[in-house]
Amino acid sequence: MFTLNCNGRLLVIDQPIVMGIINVTPDSFYSGSRKTGPDEILRQSEKMLDSGANLLDVGGQSTRPGSEDIGVEEELNRVLPAIEAVKNHFPESMISIDTYYSRVATEAVSAGACIVNDISSGSLDNNMIATVASLNVPYIAMHMKGTPQTMNGLANYEDVTLEVLDFFIKKIEECRLAGIKDVIVDVGFGFAKTITHNFTLLKNLAIFKILQKPLLVGLSRKATVYKTLEISAEEALNGTTVLNTVALQNGASILRVHDVKEAVEAVKLITELQWI
Repeated sequence: MFTLNCNGRLLVIDQPIVMGIINVTPDSFYSGSRKTGPDEILRQSEKMLDSGANLLDVGGQSTRPGSEDIGVEEELNRVLPAIEAVKNHFPESMISIDTYYSRVATEAVSAGACIVNDISSGSLDNNMIATVASLNVPYIAMHMKGTPQTMNGLANYEDVTLEVLDFFIKKIEECRLAGIKDVIVDVGFGFAKTITHNFTLLKNLAIFKILQKPLLVGLSRKATVYKTLEISAEEALNGTTVLNTVALQNGASILRVHDVKEAVEAVKLITELQWI
């Protein structure tokens, strides 16, 4: 069981939970997740919360391979109105901000976010880790090499599981020394990883439990699913559910998904199975 202090509110993870993806972007890889207008964002948030989402993850720019960096100001213009609208309409909701900019993290937490989700683990903004420590919120640290623009060319490992594990052993200690109290680990499926690397990490996910941190898994509709099945991202819900089920069996604490209802059902079934 994990207990996280989310800006003064406790998030208890005594069984796996679900994080719904709110992409305030026009160019995310999965077209069904793109929500740019306030009404769209609120409808999607309500649907996810009603379906059982414990967290909503708001992001203002795509980090798919080769995506364009839009900059701090544009990202703020996208995410702050979204966070404020969701908190106004759903005050009990818990929101994470998906950003690698420390300024966006600061302003998003001021607007109502209570977790920082950073794909770069501080490598793209040297102020991020100190900023999160000062904000006193949980930090989702993800493994990635390079940037979204360069990562595909950096998917080289002798032993991907060992190298990612070693990265987190060092990163968790860095966060502890900086004053971050709650770290969530994301091995970074699809970020500087080949499909084979992704399946290897999923198969070996239980190894990361030795870190004694919540494990977040983000496989939803990614290329590992749709390219393996030779379908599109729009057709990848069933495949996503299969891999999420494997992740739950191997120790995932948080599923980050586009489709909350199906993920919640997977959690309920796997939890029931493990209680027997």
